[in-house]
Parts: sequence; C-alpha cells; structure tokens
Amino acid sequence: MVVDGIYYALGLTAGGLLVSYLSRPVYGLPLFILALFCLYFFRDPDRVTPEGPYAVSPADGKVVAIRKENGGTRISIFLNVFDVHVNRSPIAGRITSVEYHKGKFLVASKEQASMENEMNTITVEGGGSKVVFKQIAGLIARRIVCWKKAGDNVGLGERVGLIKFGSRADIWLGPEWTIAVRPGERVQGASSILARKEH
Repeated sequence: MVVDGIYYALGLTAGGLLVSYLSRPVYGLPLFILALFCLYFFRDPDRVTPEGPYAVSPADGKVVAIRKENGGTRISIFLNVFDVHVNRSPIAGRITSVEYHKGKFLVASKEQASMENEMNTITVEGGGSKVVFKQIAGLIARRIVCWKKAGDNVGLGERVGLIKFGSRADIWLGPEWTIAVRPGERVQGASSILARKEH
C-alpha cells in the first residue's frame, strides 16, 4: 500500500470519531467509509512482468485510444477511481527526462486531456528505444506524484509514481514496436503487454 492511503485513512477515521463523539455515531459513518475506500484506493499490488522484448502498460485501466502520432503510436489509458493508481515504467532503461506541465483538469477519458490537462512527462531510453509516457491528471485527480528523476535507471514494470484518483496515462512508442492491444481492452500496470519490439 502507498503510505498516502494510510495518512488519508487515519485523518478520516479521526474525523469520524470526533463527529461520532460530538453528535451521534451514525453521523461519523460516512467518514469511516471514506477511510476504508482510501485504504482500497491506495493499494499497491505486486505484479509479474512478462519476459521478452515487450513494452508493458504503465497503468491499470481501459485503453480508450490508439493513434498514430509523430512517427509512432500513442496509447491512452483511462483510470477510474477503482483502478490501482500506481504507475509503472513501460520498458527497462534510463530515465532521460521528467517534465511537469501545468494544465486543465478536464475529464480524463476525453481526448483533449492528453494535450490540455496537468501532466508529468517521463522519457525512458533503453534497448535502442525511446518511450515517452505521461501521468495525466483528471477531473478529480489534482496531484501527480513522481518518485523518479532524470538519470535514474528503472526496470521493466518498476514503480515510478502515482496519480491520485481518476486520471489518464498516455504512452508513445516508436515505429519499431508492434501494438498488441485494442481500444476497449482493460490492462494492468507492469503485467499487460502493450507492444512487442520487432527490430
């Protein structure tokens, strides 16, 4: 579990106890329910990564778009509030840049979110490929967390950050990759194969 979930849960539980003490126990129930939801939301399960020349999903969620873009392919994944929100590196390699961009908080399932929303862009280079993926905030998500910096080495599927509550993750793959997913599919971070490297 991500430690943030424990902090939120403790705060909400304290609030629930205070409300229950000052009024009636039933009035504190919504805060206790929210505390349990935070523990659920900030879960961080271990994942088994596939072996081979693959790019894996950087996030849990639903593939909402696959588009040709800048000589490669962009895959967009929408994360609802029930998905695991820990983000993973799609390939093994070295992080060459981490760039934060201020922006809007449009609904993350919309195409405009890929260009207009608040986002963190991470570039990883390894095995002769450069892969770019974005942590994109949504209507509810207002905080993007990145635990890595430029110069860090990452393994395939390694944890790199977190987007709090509903959000979006985009990944750009060069022409050397053959896409292995379709719009509408659900994927899991670190374990679902998005593409296979052909050369």
